Amino acid sequence: MASHEQPYDPYIPSGRAGTPGANGQHYEGSDRTAALQAQIDDTVNVMRQNIQRTEQRGENIDTLDHKTQGLSTSAENFKRGANRVRKQQVWKNIKWWIIIISVVVILIIVIALAVHFGKK
Repeated sequence: MASHEQPYDPYIPSGRAGTPGANGQHYEGSDRTAALQAQIDDTVNVMRQNIQRTEQRGENIDTLDHKTQGLSTSAENFKRGANRVRKQQVWKNIKWWIIIISVVVILIIVIALAVHFGKK
């Protein structure tokens, strides 16, 4: 065994054992570990942001649900009010038709009586 070989490290893949860096403190494996740790930290941050966005969406969905329920109630009230107004208008139209027909019938009776008694 040569004296310049690195001791076996199970965390460094075989054939890739690093050599000391320029300052003798960093190994290729520790650089790789630091890079992996940075990727893991980035992934964790992205996951946290996704969780926050999901929570915000949940709050937005709850708000929309409450607004939807309010609109549904308002729509039902509007429908009832519209039906009430429609029925009132129908009765108002029926009353006018009754008045018009009554006036026409009275005019026909008056004209018929005037013609009948006018001949005598």
